[in-house]
Amino acid sequence: MNRRLCREALLSLVPAILCLQIGLSAGSAAAQDSHTAALIERAKKEASLVWYTSTSIEDAKSLLDTFNKKYPSIKTEFFNAGSARVFNRILNEARAGKIFFDLVAVRGVETQQLVKAGFLQPYVSPESGIYPPGFKDAKGFWVDYFDAYNVIGYNTKLVTKDQAPKSWEDLLDPKWKGKIALDEEMYSWYGAMILVWGREKAQRFMKALAKQDIQLRSGHTLIAQLMVAGEFPVGMVLAHRIEKMKEQGAPVEWVTSLDPVTVSLHPIGIAAKARHPNAAKLFIDFLLSKEGQQTVLAIGRTPARPGIDNKMQAKNLKLFPIPPEIGDDYNRYQKEFHEIFRQ
Repeated sequence: MNRRLCREALLSLVPAILCLQIGLSAGSAAAQDSHTAALIERAKKEASLVWYTSTSIEDAKSLLDTFNKKYPSIKTEFFNAGSARVFNRILNEARAGKIFFDLVAVRGVETQQLVKAGFLQPYVSPESGIYPPGFKDAKGFWVDYFDAYNVIGYNTKLVTKDQAPKSWEDLLDPKWKGKIALDEEMYSWYGAMILVWGREKAQRFMKALAKQDIQLRSGHTLIAQLMVAGEFPVGMVLAHRIEKMKEQGAPVEWVTSLDPVTVSLHPIGIAAKARHPNAAKLFIDFLLSKEGQQTVLAIGRTPARPGIDNKMQAKNLKLFPIPPEIGDDYNRYQKEFHEIFRQ
């Protein structure tokens, strides 16, 4: 067969290939619609949903309000507390032979403990396919629904863009001695840096950083506020919080060239013995969807779903999602962090 005939034969196949692709896409959409329709009917019969979360009261209400507008027949409740307290509540309830929660969203460390203790069941949402590896559990026990990027921030009245650190190693410059703030419980960040850099390099960096007379403070919010007030020029902060403060006119900026930018995940999963499992699945489908993730963006968080926060994604950050499995060595990381930074 000559080249012209080959070309004509290939071109004749194009419509068929396109039809096949469209058909597959339509089939996938139809399957998802069928899944959702059946789930809605089962969830309506359950008519209730209980969510245990470390998310703030305001944010939890915003997410549930949006869900309730879409599914008004499902009554929603939530319990809000710190991740450790939520975990202990679940543990104590289980010891008493009672399971009250349908959904739980806590830190990765506590999520790992819940998985290992058998408190969660796997559920692979149709929406989870778009989420990249590292932002969802390979076995389906959890999916990350919003992120917190651990970055270096600075007060722009005290530090110009040219003077600001461009990398983690830049913090070791003698000019920053006594001028850097760090949250006193950055154990997951410490562990993540060991995973990325290797133990030898990471510990060498941490010990050198500790010699910079680091100012330890309790909480990222406090660090950001004190940095704006001028108490120190540089601090370890959360990117989304600095973005919000910038919008409000605060003199702050953050470094986008860090390698890595460790990502604190916020996984959500379903109770192994959920009383309202279908309502729980429906909420997860909603939360991971474009609509749900746009709500996450609207409350000032960084959505985990690609393609939602285009402003943040345009920065091409070198992200490293901190795996919940880091919790298996959490006590060790905590001990080493204290030994290095609390001498």
